Amino acid sequence: MSMLNIPLFFQDTAAVEGDMGMLWMLLSGILVFFMQAGFTLVESGMTRAKNAVNIAMKNFLDICVGSITFWLVGYSLMYGDTSNGWFFWGGFMQGEGADLFFQTMFAATAATIVSGAIAGRTKYTTYIIFSLLMTAVIYPISGGWQWQGDGWLTKLGFIDFAGSSIVHSVGGWAALVAAFMVGPRIGKYVDGKVLPIPGHNQILATLGVFILWLGWFGFNGGSQLAWGGDDATGASTVVLITNLAAAAGGLGALITTWIWYGKPNLAQSLNGALAGLVSITAGCGNMTATGALLAGLIGGVIVVFSIEFIEKKLKIDDAIGAVSVHGVCGAWGTLVIGLWGVDGDTGIGLFNGGGAAQLGSQAIGVLAYAVWAIVLSAIVLGILKATLGLRVTEEEEIKGLDISEHGSIAYPGKRQREFEE
Repeated sequence: MSMLNIPLFFQDTAAVEGDMGMLWMLLSGILVFFMQAGFTLVESGMTRAKNAVNIAMKNFLDICVGSITFWLVGYSLMYGDTSNGWFFWGGFMQGEGADLFFQTMFAATAATIVSGAIAGRTKYTTYIIFSLLMTAVIYPISGGWQWQGDGWLTKLGFIDFAGSSIVHSVGGWAALVAAFMVGPRIGKYVDGKVLPIPGHNQILATLGVFILWLGWFGFNGGSQLAWGGDDATGASTVVLITNLAAAAGGLGALITTWIWYGKPNLAQSLNGALAGLVSITAGCGNMTATGALLAGLIGGVIVVFSIEFIEKKLKIDDAIGAVSVHGVCGAWGTLVIGLWGVDGDTGIGLFNGGGAAQLGSQAIGVLAYAVWAIVLSAIVLGILKATLGLRVTEEEEIKGLDISEHGSIAYPGKRQREFEE
């Protein structure tokens, strides 16, 4: 008699829970895969129409390259002493296929974060190489420091439930180095003034944020690695916590821009929601609902000021605010655990009776991931700059990367000159 015909009370409860856990991880991985579509829409909508095909090609590349390189090299580098050694050639242990698929989507996300920051002026060939090394080496090695289970940050007590630092800050700091080394877009800084280069379609960007918001339920909820758990760490609670932080982040940025600019700004509000999501990614298993809301709210405020600071003070042209959303708010989301994080009913943060120990561990982790991503990215991009070059020519940039790099445009119904202006 098949399992489907056996009454539930005769089934092996542990086996059922294990199957449900693997199913939830698989579905979560599918949701995270869908985030790639969200990134494509956000990045293309917030940049110029003449580069939309290039954005799509980079996001498409990330999932293709990331799926193969992480399977081939990255997974074993990340988890070290698995039965498959350094290369993932062998068969899968039970449940390992779902975990590999889930983690592959995280690797692709880390690479994609860099894409938007350097939009509109970067060679596609050099981006391919950087994406390959990000998914094969840079992300997996640093991810193993905590998620491997026996890494040095794990032993230190560092907490990063779903990757505020491991995924987002690594991608964000790499994006900072890339944007600095590639240089600003033509027309961004003129006679000491910072000139806006608005995106071509804020509706696409809004749809992209909603898709990312949806996918994040899998990103954070799937990191529970099971559906069940107690009330503090069950996947349903993680999803709830994630949603509260995202909503608060969006409102935080909306209110901040309303006060600062005199009107609520859509692009900044969208980044605020993403900032709220990044801000809770590390602590979604170690945060109360109130703590999550506050973390997201502050993240939404931080991202507005961070974007302004990087653009106007550092004179680094981050085309979509990726460094602020993922790097800066990733650091904030990791540190906040040490401020008011919880472990079940016990406070582990500085402000809820846990002392400074957890904050110290979190700060060390934030610094370690920042240094790793910045140094490795600088080495890789420095070599690429000295060999293949990072940037397209001025003529190609003015014409648009869709034409110069791919020989096509995203909106063929419009007159070509509109894409060359």
